[in-house]
Amino acid sequence: MSTPTNQQLIDFVVAEANLLDELRFDDWLALFTEDGRYWMPLAHGQTDPRLHASLMFEDKLLLKVRIERLHGARTFSQQPTSRCHHLLQQPVVTARDDVAGTYTCRTAFHYVESRRDTQTLYAGWATHTLVWQGDALRIQLKRVDLVNCDAAFGNIQLFM
Repeated sequence: MSTPTNQQLIDFVVAEANLLDELRFDDWLALFTEDGRYWMPLAHGQTDPRLHASLMFEDKLLLKVRIERLHGARTFSQQPTSRCHHLLQQPVVTARDDVAGTYTCRTAFHYVESRRDTQTLYAGWATHTLVWQGDALRIQLKRVDLVNCDAAFGNIQLFM
């Protein structure tokens, strides 16, 4: 097993956001472990997605279904296609366990989702729990904490 440097962990997080901005959702999904999760808490400081409601708590299968919907010819909410842009602060490696092969990065972000004449701005922090599998890093958990997580939202079409 190889041990990634902090710079490799940071580069992984930045590359992951670039895949989303390029709408390369299948490549993005491939970054997740088989038991990977995408979590967007509904409350500040939320510690358990199973005991409390969340904006999103999706496993790899549900992420795949959402991606298939985004690609669908009959998905009228995506005609024209939504676009997005991540503006990331420098990711910070907040924890690393080289023996277990697990790493945590936290990144402050501004995210814009755009479709037709509407642009929606979100701000928050993404926390990536990364694991070393085989010869590559994979996402075990991506947690997206929005600054205004308890606000009323319209449809969030893409992934932050």
